[in-house]
Amino acid sequence: MEKKKSNKIEKIGVVVSDKMNKTRVVMVENFYPHPIYKKVIKKRKKFMVHDETNISRNGDIVKIQQTRPLSKKKRWRLVSIIKEAGKLPVKKIEEGLENGSTSLNINSSR
Repeated sequence: MEKKKSNKIEKIGVVVSDKMNKTRVVMVENFYPHPIYKKVIKKRKKFMVHDETNISRNGDIVKIQQTRPLSKKKRWRLVSIIKEAGKLPVKKIEEGLENGSTSLNINSSR
């Protein structure tokens, strides 16, 4: 049997608020040129996203997908976390320790 391709809209954005239980606010930025003046314009929009397990945090880059209405404002659900905020790769941490720095800016709130 063939696998159906989902025709639901997917977007990538940044989590800007994680204060609600099972709900995140995700900001998506789109860039497009002005039709006459050709200046690139940045358009931002915030979406209320359902996060069942509360795994995303502020600053995370996430992929969201359109779904049926879950509440008055929630019409999106969290698909995956693309990049977690505040995490440094192991190589960066080791380089900082080799250079003799005494403090690293690591977010250890997770």
